[in-house]
Amino acid sequence: MTDFSKLLNPEQFAAATAQGGPILVLAAAGTGKTRTLVHRVAYLVENGVAPESILLLTFTNKAAKEMLERAEKLVGPDAGRIWGGTFHSICARFLRIWGEDIGVARDYRILDDEDQKKLLGEIIKKNVASPKDFPKKEIVAKMISEALNAREDIETVASRWQTKAAGFTPEEIVRVAAKYDERKKELSAMDFDDLLVNALRLLKESERVRGIVQRKFSHVLVDEYQDTNSLQAEFSDIAAGGSGNIMAVGDDFQCIYTWRGAQIENIIEFPDRWRGCRIIKLERNYRSVPQVLEVANSVMRDVPNRFEKHLKAIRQGGVLPRLYTARDSRSQAKEIVSILAEMRRRGYAWRDMAVLYRSHFHSIDIEKAVISAAVPYRLTSGTSFYELQHVKDVLAYLRLVADPEDELSFMRFISLFPGVGPAGAAKAWAKLSRRFDPLDPASREAFGAALGAKAKPVWKAVENAMAAAKTRIANGDAAMIVLDFCTAFYEDYLRREWDDKEADDRLDDVKELANDISANGTGLKEYLADIALLTNLDLKKTGSSSDSVTLSTVHQAKGMEWPVVIIPWLSEGMFPSPKAVEDGRLDEERRLFYVAVTRAKDALSMISPEMRHMPDGGEFPVRKSVFAREIPPELVEPRRATSVPSFDGGAFRRGGGYQQQYGYGPGGYSRGGYGGGFSRGGGAPTWKTTWRR
Repeated sequence: MTDFSKLLNPEQFAAATAQGGPILVLAAAGTGKTRTLVHRVAYLVENGVAPESILLLTFTNKAAKEMLERAEKLVGPDAGRIWGGTFHSICARFLRIWGEDIGVARDYRILDDEDQKKLLGEIIKKNVASPKDFPKKEIVAKMISEALNAREDIETVASRWQTKAAGFTPEEIVRVAAKYDERKKELSAMDFDDLLVNALRLLKESERVRGIVQRKFSHVLVDEYQDTNSLQAEFSDIAAGGSGNIMAVGDDFQCIYTWRGAQIENIIEFPDRWRGCRIIKLERNYRSVPQVLEVANSVMRDVPNRFEKHLKAIRQGGVLPRLYTARDSRSQAKEIVSILAEMRRRGYAWRDMAVLYRSHFHSIDIEKAVISAAVPYRLTSGTSFYELQHVKDVLAYLRLVADPEDELSFMRFISLFPGVGPAGAAKAWAKLSRRFDPLDPASREAFGAALGAKAKPVWKAVENAMAAAKTRIANGDAAMIVLDFCTAFYEDYLRREWDDKEADDRLDDVKELANDISANGTGLKEYLADIALLTNLDLKKTGSSSDSVTLSTVHQAKGMEWPVVIIPWLSEGMFPSPKAVEDGRLDEERRLFYVAVTRAKDALSMISPEMRHMPDGGEFPVRKSVFAREIPPELVEPRRATSVPSFDGGAFRRGGGYQQQYGYGPGGYSRGGYGGGFSRGGGAPTWKTTWRR
């Protein structure tokens, strides 16, 4: 028999060897959650529990595979008889075996995401009068998914979405959803949401199957319980209803996916649903140095509606996390490169370092800075900012403004209009003699005449934006062309194509593109040329090595760790997200910051820019994030960014340039010749320290 007391710390041992009944294991970040679950499985098997009577529910195949492989090393091949897998895979297995009780054939097909979209696309094409103006199949799929997971009827969900997107009525969505259900039945198929819904229905409606399941599984273990939705929580509750032996393992501090259905109430209310529940807290952290953990503890100190937990460091040594103040986004990006270079000199590999940001658009200057410095990097999203679909849409419009003979940009731009497909776009280009100048009134008139009836209603607004573009360029306000285009057309386009959150995120990206154009300080043609070089050359040369710095959103970084972590944009309006604050989700943003902090093993740097660029060339001051302000000053080492970008030997200027004084920080600081943008002289860009105390 294994001596588990020698393999586990006291809290892990208590969880792994607990006797029957409901147990909630609150596994804080880096405290050995997976290790505890694996040894729980091993303990049960060694103490006579049949492996096939253990049900292990996870959220990813990778997690299930890792746990079962590690369990096999402890208890041998018997671990292969454990029922372990994702919620979806276990539900699929239930339906294969017992689904006939609710009319599900054993040989049903499972539709993956691509199958689902293809099927919905065909249904929309055949059953909607104007498919081009109807919400995309991906959006309809999200509506159907939301209805199933929220247990609401599709009409109610569609009515909410109607405020987010034009071009449909709730009744049309109901008809499409009904046709989709019909086609699935004809094909004897289910999508991923159906697996959860029908497996839960099976347990609730079939007393015979419910009895079989509850007698079969003497122990139910659920990983990442804070991420469960109502369907998953009820499914696991019913499965464990016979024995009452359910172990839910999770961390309410790391519930960051409520926007995709996770319900923090499931873990918070677990002790109320399971009377007599034993709560075991794992607080000994094996990942991070004490100084990082003290910051993490301070982040969650006063959060309401939570379980009290305090991370305790097992590791010793370490240094205080740094809290930098930078002037602006570019100063921040340069400082990030400096930190990466410093850590490289200290012996860390590039792959040991990560930059974790709240939103994708926060990465724009960071990405350019690491490219400039030839730092190898990889994006967890796999997509550079300038290669994002919506950014490319707007860049196509700008390229057309700059070059009336750019056929590829014309094709992309006109295809955004309702009712315009590839054939119509080619026909319009030919009718315009293969040239369209948005700045020329006669060319705009010809373009309007070439549009079909469905596109004409939105054309007038776009035409007005184009008419204003000539003045914008003359005044050196190229960035405002982006905002004019957004206001006139593109925001409405995004809201027709995407749900509110996705549309808001994409609009943030587009607005940041405008800020980037303004901060760049060059003309439109020069900016576009620089971006073309960046996307076509530099991005292809970087990140090819496995030894690369990770650039990632915090959401994508959950479950990962790095020796060195840098968190940029700890400023109000950036992190926390203003939309989340507006929607009353500040606590979730705080949990997101906690997740970011606890990814760091050895060194943590946080950066708070004091100024943000505006599309009109101006700037406005921003405060440190509420999260940064709440960290006790003795827990961090305050630093100021030591470099700011400079051209022509230190002069930032527009026109002749002038001196401007800023009063932030100890004694303030000044910069020579800064007037809201960059200007390029004959010299190469330089970097010069200009902080003055």
